[in-house]
Amino acid sequence: MAGKRRLSETELALWQAVASTVTPLKAKRARKSPAKGGEVAETAPAAPAPPGKRPKSPPKGPPPVQKPAPAKTAAQPILTPNPAPGAMPGIDKRQSERFRRGQLPIEGKIDLHGRTQDEAHDALLHFLQRAHQHGKRKLLVITGKGMTQSKSGILKANVPRWLNEPVFRRLVLAISQARPEHGGEGALYVLLKRLK
Repeated sequence: MAGKRRLSETELALWQAVASTVTPLKAKRARKSPAKGGEVAETAPAAPAPPGKRPKSPPKGPPPVQKPAPAKTAAQPILTPNPAPGAMPGIDKRQSERFRRGQLPIEGKIDLHGRTQDEAHDALLHFLQRAHQHGKRKLLVITGKGMTQSKSGILKANVPRWLNEPVFRRLVLAISQARPEHGGEGALYVLLKRLK
C-alpha cells in the first residue's frame, strides 16, 4: 500500500476554499432500526476540517489597481436663456446685469442658422473651445428664430440644452437671451469661464 501523498499549496488552497463554502447538514432524528427494533442515532457527516493554516493563494497577475473615488462635485444649476436677475452662480450681481443687458463687449460670434443639428453641435463646441483657449469671455451665438409654417426653431430650442451638457459646461459659465440689437430671440449671449 502506497503512502499518502501530501497536498500541494495550490491543492490545499483549493480544498480550503471549497470546504469554507460547505454547510453541515442538520442531524437527523433517531430512527428505529428495523432489524433490532432499537434506536440508532444517525448524525450528519462532519464538515471536513481544513488541514492546517490556510496558505496565501499564489498571485494570479498584478494586483488590482484601486481607482480613487471620483470627487463629488456640486450639482451645477441649469443654464437658462432668461435667468432671473442676480441668479447666475459664479458671477457677481453687477457683472451678471451687464452681461444680461448686452453691455459687456462681444469678443466673438458664430452663426448656426441654416446648419443641421449635428453640424451646429460640432461647430458650436469647436467655436467655444477655441474662444476659451484664447481667453475670450463673452460670445454671441446666433441660432436663428427658425419659425416656419412646418416647424419652430430646432436650433433655438436645442442650443440651450447643448450648453448644459458636461462637455460644454466645463467651458460655459452663463447664458442669456441676446438683446434685440444682437439678434433678440434668435441669439444667445454666452459667458465663458476664465482660462486657468
